[in-house]
Amino acid sequence: MSRLNGKVAIVTGAAQGIGRAIASRLADEGAKVALADVQFDAAQQAASEIRAGGAAAIAVALDVTSLDDAIAAADRVERELGPIDILVNNAGWDILMPFVETTPDFWDKVISINYRGVLNCCKAIAPRMQARGSGKIISISSDAGRVGSSGEAVYAGCKAAIIGFSKTLARELAANHINVNVVCPGPTDTALLKTAMAGREKVLDAMARGIPFRRLGQPSDLAGAVAFFASPDSDFVTGQVLSVSGGLTMVG
Repeated sequence: MSRLNGKVAIVTGAAQGIGRAIASRLADEGAKVALADVQFDAAQQAASEIRAGGAAAIAVALDVTSLDDAIAAADRVERELGPIDILVNNAGWDILMPFVETTPDFWDKVISINYRGVLNCCKAIAPRMQARGSGKIISISSDAGRVGSSGEAVYAGCKAAIIGFSKTLARELAANHINVNVVCPGPTDTALLKTAMAGREKVLDAMARGIPFRRLGQPSDLAGAVAFFASPDSDFVTGQVLSVSGGLTMVG
């Protein structure tokens, strides 16, 4: 497939897991991809593997909690690859714990990475898309933001905020022919999930059994949904939220 030939994409949190799978899928479809991550060495390795497959890819150091960093990253991508056509807001972080055990410092970190990071990247890149009159913005939320998730109160709040923000941004940018959509993963087999569930393997097994398809999601499952929203197939789709959870959550 080559639905994205000539397009330039930046994927945040692309050094591993879902972000890395998204970057690889967009590259497979013809896009030139910037893998942006605070873990720059890992992003470089991932970009190198994509280039080895014949696609164009660069690694970009990015701390999404900094607007200045987001602007600098966008500047570098546009210098090296060209104008950004696709922004995928994927970077995220959390630690499972009951809300009453959390602290304001923890809230600030979760909010800064999961929600403010999306604001920063959209602020850095959306005006460039507006000036050109086109673009695709896809943000990775979570089904935790749609239905809640025990032990993830602040994270779920951030992910719900991404949905509301994206729907509003979709309305504001529609006149500029910019599509803004959201993908909500369910439980997905990533290093982050395994770290979060360390010592709770029985809970993880029960979680997988509770999914109608009887398995955890794979990063490639999410990458396919993002590729749809990034492609011309979604040109008349905006302000939408797609759950990729094996049927775990079925909400209207």
